[in-house]
Amino acid sequence: MVPRKVAAVPKVGARFRDCARCPEMVVVPAGSFLMGSPESEKGHVENEGPVHRVRIAAPFAVGVYEVTFEEWDACGEDGGCRGHEPETRWGRGRRPVINVSWEDAQAYVGWLSAKTGKRYRLPSESEWEYAARAGTRTSRPWGDSESEECRYANGVDDLRLHDYRNGREVVAEVAECDDGYKMTAPVGRYEANAWGLHDVLGNVWEWTEDCWHVGYAGAPADGSAWESGGCSRRVLRGGSCRYSPKFRLRSALRTADAANNRERFTGFRVARTLTP
Repeated sequence: MVPRKVAAVPKVGARFRDCARCPEMVVVPAGSFLMGSPESEKGHVENEGPVHRVRIAAPFAVGVYEVTFEEWDACGEDGGCRGHEPETRWGRGRRPVINVSWEDAQAYVGWLSAKTGKRYRLPSESEWEYAARAGTRTSRPWGDSESEECRYANGVDDLRLHDYRNGREVVAEVAECDDGYKMTAPVGRYEANAWGLHDVLGNVWEWTEDCWHVGYAGAPADGSAWESGGCSRRVLRGGSCRYSPKFRLRSALRTADAANNRERFTGFRVARTLTP
């Protein structure tokens, strides 16, 4: 009997795609980190604590970029993401798909898993923060500096932000720089973090797998998703292009929205389990 070949598991740091129109992935290492923010961090809010250690037992893969319109369209054309036309007013192509619900994101990862035969999913909230921090303990992946935001993130900068909901201009704390985009930017326009992920802060909010809890008391410590409690609302991470770096665009920033809500600057990036 000829033994069946076992597919090689990509090594830490490796980048790959499982199909031509699949998201590009990067393998992040196993390890541990302190999740959340201390009360002393500028911008800290109560739901970012208590700070607690999380251990990630095995490497996993995460999207180098937020899922783009190009990648979303591949799912729609293949019948996996029908029934919703996401927001397009700021462009398509390599811009992140926007105003998609958590349920829409689940449809996408279900389609991607079926297409590739691999275990695609949304990252857990702790996996998301672990990958976004990339080994750092500063308030942002690039350090604590707000002034460097325009090198690494698409947020509120010297371009004035316009609030489309009520037709008035918003006065906000802004970065003293110009990142080049008033709203969403094509993925990968800004520098990556130490593990090769782009746009982990700003651009669009990113859905995670977890149900919402106000704070981390009782949260899993093994990197798994917290799938009990307020599951009508799901966790969003990273902020968006409408958020200021002075307080908002930080690694610990978190919020939630209804799982079926498409009315926010929401997108997502995917994760993939590497072990059987």
